[in-house]
Amino acid sequence: MDSRHALLSLIAHDPALSALYDDVRQLMDDDPGHDLAHVLRVALWTLRIGAPDVDPRHAIAAALLHDIVNVPKDSPDRARASELCAAAARDLLARHGFEDDEVSDICEAIRDHSYSRGATPRTPLGKALQDADRLEAVGAIGICRTISTGTRMGAHYFDTEDPWARERPLDDRRFSVDHFFTKLLRLPATMNTAAGRAEAERRADLMRAFLLQLGDELGEPPPELP
Repeated sequence: MDSRHALLSLIAHDPALSALYDDVRQLMDDDPGHDLAHVLRVALWTLRIGAPDVDPRHAIAAALLHDIVNVPKDSPDRARASELCAAAARDLLARHGFEDDEVSDICEAIRDHSYSRGATPRTPLGKALQDADRLEAVGAIGICRTISTGTRMGAHYFDTEDPWARERPLDDRRFSVDHFFTKLLRLPATMNTAAGRAEAERRADLMRAFLLQLGDELGEPPPELP
């Protein structure tokens, strides 16, 4: 059995997690960067990174609910997204039988996981969730998400006149490739855990290879990569 099916089996055999999963399936929208597949991948990595210090039920619950309210990247409320998710999660967790202290720990992790919030999580659960979510922005999936998010926001792939921003400021709202330099290649250094950092570095190497290949296809190699 692969890891995804093992996770789904674990959820199915826990009544509270199964109920949360049903709620999430109803509430998630069609944004491919923040859909059901995303939260399941985050759950798998929260489990891996958090073991053995994090309760598996808490890891799964936090991951399932961490994006329950999806605020668009270009919304003025983006920095409050994780607060809104934590508030929604609190009601769902209490409804499905989680104890008060469990609800507090899970909601704190959800509140502090967001890159936009700029918080450093206090607990092992929070650190594992933040690292797991940030891994989704790096590597092959990170490339897919960068392009799809940019398209949704009306961005071009790159500036055809100056793809590597040699003569202009970086602007990842207008050019998706700029996002690799403003944020993505810097994410490994922000990881809380050794496991998260190692996986992020491995994935970042793929992104560097992608940018080198893009430069080859454009006939203009990129500058030194972070």
